[in-house]
Amino acid sequence: MRSWAEEREEKGEEMEDIEDLLVGSGSATAPGFRLPMAAAVGVGVGSKRNKLSSSPSPAIPGTQTIYIKTFGCSHNQSDSEYMAGQLSAFGYSLSDNPEQADLWLINTCTVKSPSQSAMDTIITKGKSSNKPLVVAGCVPQGSRYLKELEGISIVGVQQIDRVVEIVEETLKGHEVRLLTRKTLPALDLPKVRKNKFVEILPINVGCLGACTYCKTKHARGHLGSYTIDSLVGRVKSVISDGVKEIWLSSEDTGAYGRDIGVNLPTLLKALVAELPADASTMLRIGMTNPPYILEHLKEIAEILRHPCVYSFLHVPVQSGSDTVLSAMNREYTVSEFRTVVDTLTELVPEMQIATDIICGFPGETDEDFVQTVNLVKDYKFSQVHISQFYPRPGTPAARMKKVPSKVVKGRSRELTNVFESFTPYSGMEGKVERIWITDVASDGIHLVGHTKGYIQVLVLAPDHMLGASAMAKITSVGRWSVFGEVIETVNHASDNKALNKLVPDRDLHSLCVNPAKAGGFSEEPESCACGSDVCCSIDKSDVSRGTAVPQNQSNRNFFEWMLRKREHLHKKVESELASGSVKKQEGKMKKWDFVDKVLLGGMSISIFTIIALVAALAFRVIWSQ
Repeated sequence: MRSWAEEREEKGEEMEDIEDLLVGSGSATAPGFRLPMAAAVGVGVGSKRNKLSSSPSPAIPGTQTIYIKTFGCSHNQSDSEYMAGQLSAFGYSLSDNPEQADLWLINTCTVKSPSQSAMDTIITKGKSSNKPLVVAGCVPQGSRYLKELEGISIVGVQQIDRVVEIVEETLKGHEVRLLTRKTLPALDLPKVRKNKFVEILPINVGCLGACTYCKTKHARGHLGSYTIDSLVGRVKSVISDGVKEIWLSSEDTGAYGRDIGVNLPTLLKALVAELPADASTMLRIGMTNPPYILEHLKEIAEILRHPCVYSFLHVPVQSGSDTVLSAMNREYTVSEFRTVVDTLTELVPEMQIATDIICGFPGETDEDFVQTVNLVKDYKFSQVHISQFYPRPGTPAARMKKVPSKVVKGRSRELTNVFESFTPYSGMEGKVERIWITDVASDGIHLVGHTKGYIQVLVLAPDHMLGASAMAKITSVGRWSVFGEVIETVNHASDNKALNKLVPDRDLHSLCVNPAKAGGFSEEPESCACGSDVCCSIDKSDVSRGTAVPQNQSNRNFFEWMLRKREHLHKKVESELASGSVKKQEGKMKKWDFVDKVLLGGMSISIFTIIALVAALAFRVIWSQ
């Protein structure tokens, strides 16, 4: 039996846009009335599927509950936040509980097979639960005729500003597909941020590259940049909303503006000029591929030194072999990548660089892999995103001769072992750093802050510290993050703009706290096979790796926090003793810390109070007799 996609392709049919579906199409249907989409979309005349079915009774639009599931990257996360904002503004309720929702909106990622498999799983579950489904993101945009998408409404990556229309029609029982557009969605749409302190700001979509393994280019398309004025306007708006971190996101930040006659340094200078001079709001530059940053290294370094910009950059290398890079069509050499890293490390104090590696790309030899391992050993990157090669349908690399799966897995394990042998944070104990606190760790105990070099610092502090900047003393270090103790909060002079010109080197130390010498990288999303920080799944479940998820902890009272702090301290000591990372000192475990003393005091007062009440009651009974 032929597939749905094959039938469509054989007939040369294209999926109609919503405007075409809002009128009759030769089937005795009056203009303005729409049949269920099983009859109106995706099938030819006379198909067995072309059967009328009654639509569910329509409820008042905007009164239903929507569940949004996001796969992938920071760009996808921003798109979901924009869609959530529009739906919320229209009156729809948003829920984290899929079972309670009237419709599921699934924002997908096409970079790796596991991400797409996860999409398939949730679609299957939604269909079995009879939930209306809308699928967004790179999967439907790049592969609209997938069998898994049959009968499901689709919103393209540039059509997110019309999500309300699609949801409304889908809830009526219709299938709607919006995939074609020539203009970018506006930046001033309503938005519901997952973390109210972090704005993910897309500065461009698509890219100029043609990597042989990348499926994202099929979905996001050629480079399309937002104007500087529109981005500056957005930055002004989110700062007034109380945002404390602005992440610039795209498929390739370094390529920004080449389609509209500007470049990344010009944009960054304009954005920095709008940031508060007290560095209460920080800017984080997103992933950039080596070819497009090579031309602007000194200008980028100058911006990265600015007190309002994190001294951190994600620069994917993907392989340490020029032969493999050529097969990938990456458009740079290993030597050019080294130039980027060496120059930024030399010009930016405490610069932190993260990179990506793909293991087992088709044609990769043992010698090629050794060159990759040596590159990682040379730089001892504090963060390396290691991926096994995933052939994506429709890409040139999918047709290349593959490296045996067993070999790919072995290389991935070997490189992971090399990377995990590094100790990037050793020597930070006792240092005092300025940190910016924007999140709650997934353990529900720590708050998450970052240093100027974007090293993640986990601190025990009350929730009112969220959104604040503080001075913290590093008390201990782990493999993926460091632990700190808040010394004092940094007071901000609000509404001041950053310096109109970038700060000279000699003035940096007077404005910024000395960043740590050892690097760290935590909140950056897991890297993808395409080398983008915006196209892959984010796993934020493991606090030991320094990851964090926003949680609502506003009702956590003081004593609950003290109990959690005590529990964490004890677990931390036990874990360190078990792993051998610290040595037990004589008498150290017998000491009572401050938390224990407070808890003991509270318990003692409670016991004495109970005894007093019981005695008073007994005395009253005896006296009455």
